[in-house]
Amino acid sequence: MSDAAQPQGALPDFMTVVKSALRGEVYLAAAVLFILAILLVPLPAWFMDFLLAISITSSVLVLMTALLIKRPLEFTAFPTVLLLTTLFRLALNVASTRLILSHGHTGPDAAGQVINAFGEFVMQGNFIIGVIVFIILIIVNFVVITRGSTRIAEVAARFTLDAMPGKQMAVDSDLSSGLIDEKTAKKRRKELEEESNFFGAMDGASKFVRGDAIAALLITAINIIGGIIIGMASHQLPFGEAADHYTRLTVGEGLVAQVPSLIISVAAGLLVAKAGVEGAADKALARQLASYPPALGMVSACAFIAGILPGMPVVPFFALAAASGLLAWRLRGSTKAREDAEIAETQPKEAAPTEETPTQALAMDDVRIELGFGLLSLLNEVQGRRLTDQIRALRKSLAQELGFVTPQVRILDNVQIGPDEYVIRVREMEAGKGRLKLGALLAMDPSGAGVTIPGEPVKEPAFGLDATWIDESSREDAAFRGYTVVDPATVLATHLTEIVKEYMGELLTFSEVKKLIKELPKDTQSLLDDVAPTHISWSGIQRVLQNLLRERVSIRDLGAIVEAIAEAAPATHDLVQITEHVRARLARQISFQHQGHTGFLPIVTLSPAWEQTFAEALVGERGERQLSLAPSKLHQFVADVRQAFEKAAREGETPVLLTSPLIRPYVRSLVERFRAATAVMSQGEVHPKARLKSCGQI
Repeated sequence: MSDAAQPQGALPDFMTVVKSALRGEVYLAAAVLFILAILLVPLPAWFMDFLLAISITSSVLVLMTALLIKRPLEFTAFPTVLLLTTLFRLALNVASTRLILSHGHTGPDAAGQVINAFGEFVMQGNFIIGVIVFIILIIVNFVVITRGSTRIAEVAARFTLDAMPGKQMAVDSDLSSGLIDEKTAKKRRKELEEESNFFGAMDGASKFVRGDAIAALLITAINIIGGIIIGMASHQLPFGEAADHYTRLTVGEGLVAQVPSLIISVAAGLLVAKAGVEGAADKALARQLASYPPALGMVSACAFIAGILPGMPVVPFFALAAASGLLAWRLRGSTKAREDAEIAETQPKEAAPTEETPTQALAMDDVRIELGFGLLSLLNEVQGRRLTDQIRALRKSLAQELGFVTPQVRILDNVQIGPDEYVIRVREMEAGKGRLKLGALLAMDPSGAGVTIPGEPVKEPAFGLDATWIDESSREDAAFRGYTVVDPATVLATHLTEIVKEYMGELLTFSEVKKLIKELPKDTQSLLDDVAPTHISWSGIQRVLQNLLRERVSIRDLGAIVEAIAEAAPATHDLVQITEHVRARLARQISFQHQGHTGFLPIVTLSPAWEQTFAEALVGERGERQLSLAPSKLHQFVADVRQAFEKAAREGETPVLLTSPLIRPYVRSLVERFRAATAVMSQGEVHPKARLKSCGQI
């Protein structure tokens, strides 16, 4: 049974192999091999007729496609088609030459009926007429059409390549400013790449047509001379009869080959000349030529004047004058109606700016980067990651770290700043600036000892560390010495990251809060509906979230935050107390956020004396409390904090300041003025499972 079933099971496998072999690329490869075989294998006259018919019809198909496409990029395969059709015509030239030289003495049908019919129809019984027509066709093809289309292709390729960086920068700018999404940007980049490749290929492919015209002229001369010699030497024909036979056949064959070549040349010219024209060629020509009825009116007047001149035929010129005049009169009415409609559409738009301009003037960018003109190449960096790519990665990273998607970052050029400078603005206000050195790398020593490689000493803009701009050739040397080395785009992206984190509370707008709440599960939303706006307003919820973000506490666990707000809001309307309650609920998250690489949470505690001092310095009723600390105490506290944290930094630790829950927000408001990056935690925010490491006491 198994032996009998095996042939049946083997049949589908064999069919699968056959089907996989009969694919499009196999057909194309077979066609190319067949064309190459024509150059070597003699063909019968009837088969030559069939191949010549294919050559003529395929050239018409290419011409119609070039006419009807809307954009040149819709026919990106044209350079390949041009090569294949040129190779096919040259192969047919060789095959027909073989037939003419072998059987030309037998009569006019020696090379097939197609060549004979072309020769008789065009030459009208006189081969001299055929020779002249053939030479004229070559001149038209080679001197006029091919040379013009070649020049257009060269200019289009050069201009396309020159404009590529600007177009790429425009796409990246639209993407970074939020006008388009990533999918649209990829599509536009692909179109730019296809456009560059297409016009570059057309620049080279147009040389095929020129070579084809030259080859046709040489083949024709060789056929005539060689045919006469063969007819007289091998077949003993008189000179006149041999010249008549072989010249007729050769000229007929040349005309058959030259007509498809001329059609393909016209298609190539139409394709490269179509750049910048939208729509099919017939519609574009009709739309643009019919847009000016006065031009047709002038044509009508000129044709009428030409018709009344002495000796001129009246009928054709008067017919053209009447037709163009009637067409101009009819188009004038439709053009006027279209202009009236356009005016009616534009009138509201012209009146609207008086009302919309103030609104547009009030609009501001949440985050904006202004670059000097010397830094614009960062948007189109080829060797490393582009600045726009790093900004997209930054927004994704911040969304995962802090819990909401930061606004789009708009990138503009600013000629009022230095060519190598940049400015970062948040809500139109300057939040940071720096200077970059293209072609160099920023090296920093993590130990703080300073960079010993020769370069330009500077301050790193994000953290104010000592750094040095070094040459790119020193990258390996810097890495060997253990320095941190970053490129200019990364320096700017790092600076932007720190600024966005610093101003994250301001960037969380009311609309963003509503979006975040809408994405919560329905059960959590119903819990929030119980307390908002009865016990806490929606703007109060925004304020609580902003308070968390100002201290770089992630709001990604929004469900737990909403539950904590729902617990605290009915008991108090003090947003500071609600925030502190939320922080206590996020104890595990906050403790994990600040623990070191060893798994311990480094802390610097506040002494009981300072705890009592701060508690006694609180004035005002609950909900309106303020810190009123004596200036001498204030200076002493600042000095003590700096001393304790500098000591911890020398030991390689980045501790948090631990206080009691009552005074934590007030201590934080004081510490953030001179150590904004220092975290202040209350004892209630320390998770029970957190392992503490004491780094000192204030």
